[in-house]
Amino acid sequence: MKKLSQVDHIAIQTNDVKSTINWYLDNFECEVISEDKSWALLKFENINIALVSPNEHQPHIAFSVNNIIEYGRPSIHRDGIPYIYKEDDYGNVIELVENNSKLLKENLYEI
Repeated sequence: MKKLSQVDHIAIQTNDVKSTINWYLDNFECEVISEDKSWALLKFENINIALVSPNEHQPHIAFSVNNIIEYGRPSIHRDGIPYIYKEDDYGNVIELVENNSKLLKENLYEI
């Protein structure tokens, strides 16, 4: 049986990433880890929330795994983190990420 190490982040959709960032900063203690026009990653004390644009990203929960290749062929996020999206039998989307192994895009074909 494959293990999910921990929750990496929860992704929620927003039509306005910047104003949603500001709302979270005004209402909670958190910091912006990364941001562009289509998504942002906010770090709270013990959880990360990804704010995502509906036309580019799905709402999902992401789990850290130790060896992503056990789950299939990963893609690579723009920050070099390997990931795989999966959908359960009920349409819920999960993302698997391996944060301790930054694969390079040019080496992905070797997997």
